[in-house]
Amino acid sequence: MSDKVVKFGGSSLASAEQFRKVAAIINGDPKRKYVVPSAPGKRFSDDIKVTDMLYKCCELAGSGVDFTDDFQLIKDRYNGIISELGIDMSLDEEFDSITKELKARPSKDFAASRGEYLNGKVLAKYLGFNFVDAADVIVFDTKGSLLLDETVKAVRERLSSLDNAVIPGFYGKTTEGYIKTFSRGGSDVTGSIIANAVRAEIYENWTDVSGFLVADPRIVENPDVIEVITYRELRELAYMGASVLHEDAIFPVRSAGIPINIRNTNRPEDAGTMIVSDDYNFSRESIKHTITGIAGKKGFSTINIEKAMMNNETGFGMKVLQVLFNNGLSFEHMPSGIDTMSITVSSDKLDPVRDKVIAELRKAVAPDHIEIEDGIALLAVVGRRMKNTRGTVARIFASMAHARVNVKMIDQGSSELNVIIGVSENDLPEAIRRIYDMFINSEK
Repeated sequence: MSDKVVKFGGSSLASAEQFRKVAAIINGDPKRKYVVPSAPGKRFSDDIKVTDMLYKCCELAGSGVDFTDDFQLIKDRYNGIISELGIDMSLDEEFDSITKELKARPSKDFAASRGEYLNGKVLAKYLGFNFVDAADVIVFDTKGSLLLDETVKAVRERLSSLDNAVIPGFYGKTTEGYIKTFSRGGSDVTGSIIANAVRAEIYENWTDVSGFLVADPRIVENPDVIEVITYRELRELAYMGASVLHEDAIFPVRSAGIPINIRNTNRPEDAGTMIVSDDYNFSRESIKHTITGIAGKKGFSTINIEKAMMNNETGFGMKVLQVLFNNGLSFEHMPSGIDTMSITVSSDKLDPVRDKVIAELRKAVAPDHIEIEDGIALLAVVGRRMKNTRGTVARIFASMAHARVNVKMIDQGSSELNVIIGVSENDLPEAIRRIYDMFINSEK
């Protein structure tokens, strides 16, 4: 029987009530043997995350200020959960040890990691599971980079004799013995690594939403949940600003061919979103819509260059790119015509070198006309079915025309997995809504 690795986010473990939901989920499937918890998150909108409370204690300790009162709030938070759950345990030794370490060496990484560490202790006791300190198995080099091979080996050795385990997320230890946290993706990365190490059947990532949504719910009212998405589609949407798992959290399972299931702790009956390998064998019934998702990002500028007979000038594009390179600029997209070229770049990166770039481009390629257009937003329409569906781009243009949105740029990758559209920032929300109507609402 293959095992499952389950990771629970901060909102899933913010209170005793949430702990009970988590325990019910874990106990509901004997395959859920390895659990990766985050630190307690917010219980309500004005609440403070435990990790932020720990950061404050570290800051005070570093300034030589007494942090007893602030640390008492952290103690109260954990003791409250323990008391409400009726667990026979005390964290007094751990609290004392953390306090001493913060006074002696106020390290931000150490402070931040203790939220997961303490929560892992409580959850392991509540479940009756083994506790495995992530510092004993997650290995970083002296520069703070994860040593994946060494980590996988250490995890396998440690878990081989255990029927179950709670392994706190977000941190590990360097080869020199110092606590180190992941720079981003936190506990998601730990869960992914554990799933790789135990060769899990699936990696379940439990959070406070029922999977990834087709579009931003702040723009589209009640958008559909994406039932199945490939890693490549996920990357395209994440790049355009969709709030999804970071690449660091995906790589360990992607490389091992392990699917990720994004689930909702508060609605465990929902199937959530399944993230699968790019060669996954989809049945026709499993693909409801032509597109998988829509995501948009503001903050771009377009450098428009015009020059007669540009297409006959050898090395023209190379000279333009050399100017961008010399000024530390990378381009997002660069569609071109016979006598025109448009280069889309980040406005923030362009602003400090704007005049310099224009001057150098004039010198390098002697354009007939050059201008910069600001306030550009890029919108990505992503979907594995688009490649084999006729008229997809025509439908996108039709939806834009009906909304009277001026399309400033369109670019389709060779994989035909996505179409990138450039519009005015002011038009982005309406553009997303119209495309959603055209491809999701009209196909229901």
